[in-house]
Order: sequence, then C-alpha cells, then structure tokens
Amino acid sequence: MKFFADLHIHSKYSRATSGKMDLEGISEAAKFKGIKLMGTGDFTHPIWFVELKENLNPLGNGIFTFASVYFILTCEVCNIYVKNGKLRKNHNIIITPSLDSADKISDYLSRYGKIESDGRPILSLDAERMFERILEIDERNNLIPAHIWTPWFSLFGSKSGFDSIEECFGKHTNRILALETGLSSDPEMNWMWSKLDSFTLLSNSDAHSPANIGREVNCFNCEMEYDTIMKVIKNGDEEGFLFTVEFFPEEGKYHFDGHRACDVSMHPDEVKRKGNICPRCGKPLTLGVLHRVLELSDRNYGFKPKGKIPFKKLVPLMEIIGLAIDKGKGTKTVEKKYIELISRLGSEFEILLDVSYEEIRKASNEVIADRIVRVREGKVEVKPGYDGVFGEVNIMGDREEKEQLELF
Repeated sequence: MKFFADLHIHSKYSRATSGKMDLEGISEAAKFKGIKLMGTGDFTHPIWFVELKENLNPLGNGIFTFASVYFILTCEVCNIYVKNGKLRKNHNIIITPSLDSADKISDYLSRYGKIESDGRPILSLDAERMFERILEIDERNNLIPAHIWTPWFSLFGSKSGFDSIEECFGKHTNRILALETGLSSDPEMNWMWSKLDSFTLLSNSDAHSPANIGREVNCFNCEMEYDTIMKVIKNGDEEGFLFTVEFFPEEGKYHFDGHRACDVSMHPDEVKRKGNICPRCGKPLTLGVLHRVLELSDRNYGFKPKGKIPFKKLVPLMEIIGLAIDKGKGTKTVEKKYIELISRLGSEFEILLDVSYEEIRKASNEVIADRIVRVREGKVEVKPGYDGVFGEVNIMGDREEKEQLELF
C-alpha cells in the first residue's frame, strides 16, 4: 500500500495554533493533500486525549481511523534541562501504539511540567532519562528528535543543542527511530555529516494550521500497521520508504544567520568573517541551520551515502497559485482556486507530482500549469529565511514576466 504520512502536527490545544486543528479539520486537510496517515499530535494534553479516545476508531494494530483517514498517536515535548554544565533545550516527538501507553506516558511526564497548559508541554526533564522511561512503559514506543537543526530548541541547535547524538541520548542512542530534518534543512544537507549515516531522515510538517499540513511529508509503500511502519522507518527500507517531500530549505525561517530586529541576513561564511556579530546592533547573531550544518559536517555538499532514502523538493500548491495570480496564499481567491483544482484533478500531491501539464492547464490556466511544472523541474529561487523570518520563493520566470508586464 502506497501512502503519504505526516507524523508531526499540533492540535488546537497547542499555543499559536489554529482552532481548526481538530479531528475534522485535520482529516479534511489530509484528504485535500492526499495524505492517508496523520500523527495526532499533542496526545499529552488532557482535553485532546479525551477527544482522541472518544472519536478515534482503533484497528487493533497500533493504527486508528477517523473520517476515512488513518491516525497514529504522537506528541511533541520541549525538554529544558542542564546537562554537562550547559542549559539544553530540545524538542522530541514521541510515538506510541496504544491509548493505554499514551496515558501512562502522559502521567509520567506530568511530574515534570504542566501538560494541561500546552499541547507541546515544557518539561524539566533530561531527554535521555525521559526516553529510558518511555521504553520501560512499552518497548514499542519510539522517539524522534524534532527539527534537529533549528537554533533555539533542537538536538543540534546553535543556542542550546549538542555536538553529537550520543551526548544527548547516551546508551539509548541506537534506539532512536529517526531524525527529523526540519523545514530549514533537507537530506542533502544532513548527508554532509557522516555521523548521521546510521539514522533514517524523516520530514514532517510541524503544522499549526490545516493549510500547512503536508508541507513536508513521507511516502511509504507498506502495510498500514504500526510495527511495520516503525520497522520500515528504523531500517531505512528503500522498498518500504519511497521518498520524502521537502520544502526548499532556504524557505525555512532559520536557514541563514541573522537578526530579525535589525533586518540583517547573511550567509555563514560572511558571519564568520564578522565574528558572529550583528553589524548594526553589535549583538551576537542568531546562527541558523546552514551555519550549524557547515560547522559539524565532514563532507562536501552533494555527497550521497549509499542506501539513503531519496527526496523531492516541492512548493505547496496554495503558494504556487498565489505566486501565479499575485495574491497571498491565505486569501479567499487563492483558497477558491485551490479547492477548484482539487475537485477537478485529485489531491494536492497528485497535482504537484503526477498530473500532466495539459490537464492542469485545462483545469486552471497556462500560468498556474507553468509554475507547477517549473517547480517539478527545480526552477525555483529562494531568498533565504533567517531568525524566524520565512524565505521568499520565486519560481523562475515570475520576476521577469512581472517586469515585462510593468512595461505595458
């Protein structure tokens, strides 16, 4: 069975998250996107957990269903603690096959933070010790370090991360299911560091709104069953794990170094020459994902280790439509055109990956069809994001065509 899976999202009970991120909203968005398996997100939140228990239909194999969409129990937690004399702040995704196990995990974590205050709770708990207890609760439980390169809250973040996986997870390092690349890096960047070779790389959306579900996603070809999916991920099985769908990493909001307050964005090479100091305010810059990758890497960009899962870079369909008609991706005009295309041509991923140029042109117009094909061909330029500011996408040809139009 071939299917797309987004294993990291948030419910409406997380901070800065849309009120539409309930089971109905998540399921509807998943169908639009063409995603069959969704992480529930936030199972530690007491109210959300009650909603999951009351509405999810268990299949008895670690997978649940709601409105014809499959779900797997997931949550993200924020671990803040001191280790080896340094304050650490990292985010971790927990996956479990049963409501009973999820309940026990929540009970344990509630001793270290207020799980009812946020869908992504802040815990005064060492990540290694937490993982050990989670495995004691159920050996089938799994952990994925989330968005491993982002500066403030991640495994390798420049502000509070580690320089190796072992330093964080110790003897349990080999039990980690996979590493999540995050929006500001792609597999090719991660392949620059040989110490990551033994880990599978996953890509998820970390969505806080229905529109962002599936902006990064994984494509599997295996049985829809918890243990099978976990095994495919852990082993990096190339027959069962076909590819990941990636943001162009420059579009992520922590790709370059910079200072949002000073409107300063720079490549790591330039930042190093300036001593990591902002040229405008004289304070230390926020060192982004590319900086940390270059700092820890031991290979050149472009190297691909053997047996690694391939990937495809895409721009979300709403964003492409917005660029094509020169409207914001969240506007009603763009949303209307998006729904129209889905109703005529199939899911978003079918349109972005498979539907022919001619079919897209007939269902929309030549401009939108051209942009979709250009993205498939990698004809995209991005002004890199930095210090919490998303990058700006330009599908090659857009700027030139707009300049020509302005001449008339």
